[in-house]
Amino acid sequence: MIINFNEVVETHQMISEEKLDVRTITLGISLLDCVDSNLEKLNENIYNKITTVAKDLVVTGQKIESEFGIPIVNKRISITPVSLIAGAACKCPEDYVTIAETLDKAANAVGVNFIGGFSALVSKQMTKSDENLIRSIPMTLARTERVCSSVNVGSTKTGINMDAVRLCGEIVKATAEATAERDSLGCAKLVVFCNAPDDNPFMAGAFLGVTEGDAVINVGVSGPGVVKKAIEACRGQGFEELCETIKKTAFKVTRVGQLVAGEASQRLGVPFGIVDLSLAPTPDVGDSVAEILEEIGLERVGAPGTTAALALLNDQVKKGGVMASSYVGGLSGAFIPVSEDQGMIDAVNAGALTLEKLEAMTCVCSVGLDMIAIPGKTSPATISGIIADEMAIGMVNQKTTAVRLIPVIGKEVGEVAEFGGLLGYAPIMPVNEFDCSAFISRRGRIPAPIHSFKN
Repeated sequence: MIINFNEVVETHQMISEEKLDVRTITLGISLLDCVDSNLEKLNENIYNKITTVAKDLVVTGQKIESEFGIPIVNKRISITPVSLIAGAACKCPEDYVTIAETLDKAANAVGVNFIGGFSALVSKQMTKSDENLIRSIPMTLARTERVCSSVNVGSTKTGINMDAVRLCGEIVKATAEATAERDSLGCAKLVVFCNAPDDNPFMAGAFLGVTEGDAVINVGVSGPGVVKKAIEACRGQGFEELCETIKKTAFKVTRVGQLVAGEASQRLGVPFGIVDLSLAPTPDVGDSVAEILEEIGLERVGAPGTTAALALLNDQVKKGGVMASSYVGGLSGAFIPVSEDQGMIDAVNAGALTLEKLEAMTCVCSVGLDMIAIPGKTSPATISGIIADEMAIGMVNQKTTAVRLIPVIGKEVGEVAEFGGLLGYAPIMPVNEFDCSAFISRRGRIPAPIHSFKN
């Protein structure tokens, strides 16, 4: 697709006044050719592959920023899920920690913000390699700074692996305890998925799917502030005018991402993959998905009508984006994290937004329960129950859903967890305390829904 530089000029106001940015350039790197049964050799292969392929990623991103005046907030790497490449060499969880430390070292060497793909895909069953990786996550996230981890525990085609769900509840709690001195920050780098996409550029869930090539450039754009500013002109107008405005704005935002993706692909000599057009908020005032929903007509996010307003927003963003790029992918919609969105934080503090309402909203938007701080005393079984609920939404609705919960050790409802940077801060939200452990302790998997049988 040929993009005229005038299109970038047209977005100057969006960038300078409305917080439009390219949230990330993510370089996907296949590590399948790094496999070795010797752990030391495997680590050496991984380090050399990443530092060779990604050596120019950060400087290239900086040059594109400078030349086009488009902020690129993060430069990141995604890799082949580690459980797929390390099974022959890693015989225990501690072995997997060495892989994570190598990834952290390589990410530091090339200067990226995060590296994703310390992952296991266990939607049906777990191999021993998968289980060892999952059990290594608490130690991994306590010892590394840039490594992000994910576990896919369900899909529309296979159902939900409840053994993995139960284990993930335990792992989330253990990760919180391992990083308790930092308000359980490790959990912010761990996400549990249903229907995880192979080409997601956003952390903590990014990994390079096995259907991808040796390397690929995926770009994630973001523009909540731009959308909010645009729909301010629609006050008092009908839904048709509102929808058209959101679509046109999403088109312009996605074109910026397409431009950056094309430039990065050409300069790095790496194929272009997808543009993810998700509206990804930050803690900055004016860069909030919640504020968009309130501009649509809600007094506060969480009020009656919130789910309908979010469904409208998500759909129009996708409709506008797919006209701007032939390769829209990843998640593409609207993120609704609590800690990263000042409007969401304000709604929680006002009593308008609850965990249950957030769960309802995930039925119609990208991802799921994201960056939600809960009391540190929350049991692993309760965490697993929340994960299971969200996985069911994804499985039945044939969409990606995810959970990134942070049980903040030592803190209760009414207190605040501080994460810093793009991760922001979050009020501790109450959790339903009725017990679900008898349900979670059942073995096996929840079968796929009947509409999954389409072959």
